[in-house]
Amino acid sequence: MAFVTANWNPLGNVFYRKIDLYAMEWNMREDFKDCLIAAAPYGGAIALLKEDSRRERSPSSRPVLEIYSSSGFPMANFPWKSGQVVHIGWTLSEDLLCVQDNGTVLIYDIFGSFKRHFSMGSEVLQPRVIEAKVFHSPYGTGVAILTGAYKFTCATNIEELKLRRLTEVPGLQNSPSCWAVLAQERETKVILATGKDLYILDNTACTSVTLPGIGPQVNSYCEIAVSFNYKYLALFADSGYIWMGLSSLQEKMWEFDTKIRTPPKQMVWCIRPKCKQPSVVARWDKLLVVAGKQESIQYPFMNPPYVFLMYLNYLNHAKLEMRQESSLFFHEGFFFFFFFKKESQKADEYLREIKDQNLLLVAVQQCIEAAGYEHEPNTQKTLLRAASFGKCFISDYPRDDFVNMCRDLRVLNAIHDYRIGIPLSYPQYTKLTTEVLIDRLVLRRLYPLAIKICEYLKISEFRGASRVLAHWACYKVQQKDENDDEVARAINQKLGDTPGISYSDIAARAYECGRMELAIKLLEYEPRSGEQVPLLLKMKRSQLALNKAIESGDTDLVYTIVTHLKNEMNRGDFFMTLQNQPVALSLYRQFCKHQEQDTLKDLYNQDDDHQELGNFYVRSSYSFEKTIEGRVATLHSAVDEYNKAKSEFAAKATEDQIKLLRFQRRLQEELDKPYLDLSLHDTIHNLILDNKHKQAEQLYKDFKVPDKRFWRLKISALAEKEEWEELEKFSKSKKSPIGYMPFVEICLKYHSRYEAKKYVPKVSPEQKVKAYIMVGDLDQAAEAAIEHKNDSELNLVLSKCTSATQQSVVEKINKAKAQLLKK
Repeated sequence: MAFVTANWNPLGNVFYRKIDLYAMEWNMREDFKDCLIAAAPYGGAIALLKEDSRRERSPSSRPVLEIYSSSGFPMANFPWKSGQVVHIGWTLSEDLLCVQDNGTVLIYDIFGSFKRHFSMGSEVLQPRVIEAKVFHSPYGTGVAILTGAYKFTCATNIEELKLRRLTEVPGLQNSPSCWAVLAQERETKVILATGKDLYILDNTACTSVTLPGIGPQVNSYCEIAVSFNYKYLALFADSGYIWMGLSSLQEKMWEFDTKIRTPPKQMVWCIRPKCKQPSVVARWDKLLVVAGKQESIQYPFMNPPYVFLMYLNYLNHAKLEMRQESSLFFHEGFFFFFFFKKESQKADEYLREIKDQNLLLVAVQQCIEAAGYEHEPNTQKTLLRAASFGKCFISDYPRDDFVNMCRDLRVLNAIHDYRIGIPLSYPQYTKLTTEVLIDRLVLRRLYPLAIKICEYLKISEFRGASRVLAHWACYKVQQKDENDDEVARAINQKLGDTPGISYSDIAARAYECGRMELAIKLLEYEPRSGEQVPLLLKMKRSQLALNKAIESGDTDLVYTIVTHLKNEMNRGDFFMTLQNQPVALSLYRQFCKHQEQDTLKDLYNQDDDHQELGNFYVRSSYSFEKTIEGRVATLHSAVDEYNKAKSEFAAKATEDQIKLLRFQRRLQEELDKPYLDLSLHDTIHNLILDNKHKQAEQLYKDFKVPDKRFWRLKISALAEKEEWEELEKFSKSKKSPIGYMPFVEICLKYHSRYEAKKYVPKVSPEQKVKAYIMVGDLDQAAEAAIEHKNDSELNLVLSKCTSATQQSVVEKINKAKAQLLKK
């Protein structure tokens, strides 16, 4: 047994009822006979082109394009001044597409502001577009057109426009009696009927198809309806039959005889998310038929003709209605709700009965789900109270379902308000997602409501309130009736330091609207210099951009600005700008040292920086000059600059380098060995190695090499060549300025202890113990330490005595140490 209310009509195992959504606010008295009309999906806006634009009209009589909310509140109204429109439709993001007969598609936002246009191809200019359809698929919003040459062109996604010409139907001489778009398996196709012949077109083939189970009485198909998910297909035949099956055309579901031979004005599918029995709804001027399997529901129209909008919403000039399907009010949920609503004592009896049958949880869940399908708040509350009452008798009931439904219904009721006019159903809301709903409220500039919903649903600031406020700010900068200071201050007061807010994005929007000064003021609130700079450059405020980059301390950012300035300004102005920015100038100089040497020279000349110019010439002489003559000439330029800078040391050093280069070139020519680019020390060292002692002595004198340095260079070279006699002779030439310990060390370096021992007696007394240890003569080392009466030296020698053969040395040292202790 089931209790059904008076306004519910059965269709198989489901019921349909009529719900009045809104009394339309537009006060429109005429019908839609001469209108192109389209409604955006998911309770979106309604667009009307009030005069049939396909009809000839005088220049003074223009059609009017009007946009309303679903409750009839006006959103836009303007005369149509472009070409003839054959079709209008909405994208999933609520942009209005107006398809003209020349193939141009104009795109407007929800408030009627023109956004952009695109063309469906040049080949449609001559035959013109006679029909068009806007469709939606998982890949975006698409447009399909039929030209006067009976050819189809399709764009699956208008955001990534890629036109495809579909295969032609062989021998087609007239416009198809009906056609529709099928988006299946990553491919968009068109199904069309010419008389009783059906074809499926894609970009590679034209395939003739036959409907399974269709009767022979069909002479032509008059209307095609494809379900929103492209799973089902319905065709109305001239015999009055509606064939319903899968869109693959491989399986027939059922067939229904409407008894009406006149083609319907519109035909759509009705499919609820959990529906097991989809149905087709057909509209004639004065009748609406919901057709199912072998049965139907008929709704006569008492008012002027209705128009389908989306799903099962119907519109006339006075109100918006909805036909709703439900199979929920059966069994436990309905009985439980019915008795609870009537406050009957049977509610308690029925509660005990279904609890005993373990069906209470099912009943509670059905009441919660039923509340989601109700548009009347009072009925929602009663259903939820019934569910709340029932769940008290269920242990460990999961509260999330109940809490989430209460939360979601509160959001839905807020947007159902006629002043908002978004009649989303609960299934639509769950499919659309909260984030998209917030986007739609932002699109309608309903910022306070969007923020309240974000706060109520506890959406993070970054995804919620911050995002809404950013959109509000971008809209605020477009209001040109307020001055820049007031707008900037209002935005900052509202936004403050809210996380996720980018003032640079808002400033960019202000600049796009022609408000440059406002953009600059907004950028002052942007804490990230890296976000400020790109927009300042775009606005030709390069100096300000450079200041911001320097303040940030980001050298990469400064380099970016300097490079931009260099390309934007003439050379003189560029250098003058850098003169006022020491940090930028210093960084640019560093850049030029590695990348642009000529520019670096110009910078030094601009500053009369002779010291740096001298350094520049010295670096250039070795980095870029390939010949000795060129190198010497460049070094002479360096000497001149150093003299101008009064840098005597640098000038003298450079002159010495010129002298050395010339000397090295002569040596290289005489000896046929590489001497160029050696240091002075290496040159002397190599000359000694080559037995050119006279030339080495000449360099020693000419360049006033210190005696100590020359002696170390010479003994090192002689030891390296193992010319020990020459080394000994040199040690006796005069008193060594470096002492004789270096002689010991250099001999040992080249593994000649014998030679090293020759110089130990000449070592200074304080180094003699160390020298003896180095040559391995511990006995003499001990004698020297005892002679010096130095306890640390005695201990040092003692630490080196590690073998039995050195026992006499150990005894000698210990005896000496004992005598020292007695004293």
